[in-house]
Amino acid sequence: MNEPERRDNIYYVCCMIEFTSRKTKNHRGAVARRLGIEGIKQELSDAAVSHCLSFEEIAEDWTLRYAIADGDFDTVSTCRYEVPSVTSIGRVYLRLAESIPDDVPDEERILRVFTSFISDAVSDFNSSVYYSSPDYLRCSFEEGRLLDFD
Repeated sequence: MNEPERRDNIYYVCCMIEFTSRKTKNHRGAVARRLGIEGIKQELSDAAVSHCLSFEEIAEDWTLRYAIADGDFDTVSTCRYEVPSVTSIGRVYLRLAESIPDDVPDEERILRVFTSFISDAVSDFNSSVYYSSPDYLRCSFEEGRLLDFD
């Protein structure tokens, strides 16, 4: 697989985790954990075909296949501002996943990002975290905490 296809597949899976999390009102990490390494690996492999289906269809399939129950982490209805698109947030996660060293498999990169502290911070659409600079997000992710701006 060439690099643009690989990157597109990572982006797609990140978008689908975001979409499914919103639909089921779950923390993004909870959905990523339900998929697990093997599930994420399978979804990366299937991404080229899954692109042809709607996000709704894939999310419904995932909720059944990975037994994703509804939660109570609703970041959309509590947002006081314009809710960022699924694809915008997917791009944030793609960039974070790409910041992990190349020797780490893509499925592990995705799981690491979504199960880290930064996922809930990015999901807080009432904060400015999700639209912070990619460098700030990367450095915060690597540090294991949101960095101060001083």
